[in-house]
Amino acid sequence: MDKLLIRGGRTLQGEVTISGAKNAALPELCATLLTAEPVTLANVPVLKDVATTLKVLAQLGATSTRTAERPDVVTVDASNITSTEATYDLVKTMRASILVLGPLLARFGVARVSLPGGCAIGSRPVDQHIKGLRAMGAEIRVEHGYIHATASPRLKGARITTDMVTVTGTENLLMAATLADGETVLENAAQEPEITDLVDLLISMGAQIEGRGTSRLRITGVERLHAPKVPHQIIPDRIEAGTFLCAVAAAGGDVTLRRADASHLDAVITKLREAGVTVEAGTDSIRVQMSGRPKAVSFRTSEHPLFPTDMQAQFMAVNCIAEGVARVTETIFENRFMHVNELVRLGAHIAVDGHTALVEGIPRLSGAAVMATDLRASASLVIAGLVADGVTTVDRIYHLDRGYDAMEVKLRGIGADIERVPA
Repeated sequence: MDKLLIRGGRTLQGEVTISGAKNAALPELCATLLTAEPVTLANVPVLKDVATTLKVLAQLGATSTRTAERPDVVTVDASNITSTEATYDLVKTMRASILVLGPLLARFGVARVSLPGGCAIGSRPVDQHIKGLRAMGAEIRVEHGYIHATASPRLKGARITTDMVTVTGTENLLMAATLADGETVLENAAQEPEITDLVDLLISMGAQIEGRGTSRLRITGVERLHAPKVPHQIIPDRIEAGTFLCAVAAAGGDVTLRRADASHLDAVITKLREAGVTVEAGTDSIRVQMSGRPKAVSFRTSEHPLFPTDMQAQFMAVNCIAEGVARVTETIFENRFMHVNELVRLGAHIAVDGHTALVEGIPRLSGAAVMATDLRASASLVIAGLVADGVTTVDRIYHLDRGYDAMEVKLRGIGADIERVPA
């Protein structure tokens, strides 16, 4: 197991290229199960979660190809599915594995999928997935840790209103509806850019979907889907881009993010500007400049297009060295302050009361050994390490590798003193 060794105190300068979005790649890889034709996706990030998804697809009988020359291009052929069961040994490591449920049920009328695992950031129940599929006529029972679902002979269109905004729930029901008989209307649908990208892929495969980018999706089921005529280009990863914006906000410097979409980060960029960071949005790039200490900025996480929970930990790291006091309120996950204790080990002044953290900024943090507890917490510890005096080591970075494509290589390319070493 590796760890990251960071010597803090360097400003960041240069350019960094943002990889494809993890949270778009995972559902889109699962969407390849909806057709018997090979589907090619481009701008696929090289991540542990992507590798796990490909293993899940392989377990079902799908084949995938990617070359050393173009690891970002993946072709999945699901023409010879031999199993409709996603087993616990793979699903337990990544919650997004639940996204094979909708496509398997829609195309084959049967699915057996283990209840998911993933980061320990709080309860993320799949009851909304089950409720929606039942509304579409599926018979579902949950026993021995598995979801057993059948639809005879096909799913049927329905009007579905989820009790809460759920990203993976929207994705699962959206994919299932593309092959259902009749019309499905998804009310209270999540509006993340990754869902819009999934809609674009499905439409290119022949799906009939209205309401792109809104909270109301209308899907008219079709008999079958086909491969897109050209490879589908996955959108840039807004959370990776936001993480690098926060890194520059904390460490200072002048960095241009290439292949980044500022329109996906409106809420984060607004808060960064409040903190005194200069952010300039280009057509396919974002330039971020910072000198001196940022100002403390309070924020509250919420569903898109408001401040994303996936950026809470990284922005908290910025607040740790800001001037003033910030109040951070987490409304999405009940256990997403696990990075706080590790930031405190670096000298941060943070007090947590329920779903709110009060962060009192200090001029400098102090390097220490810390341990990653989940994906985004890992990124916050890296940012903190960049501005800490001395040496910071971040252990258990397998969490980081789930969602960041060679983060330490990219940071080193813009001047950070960071390296991966054996634990």
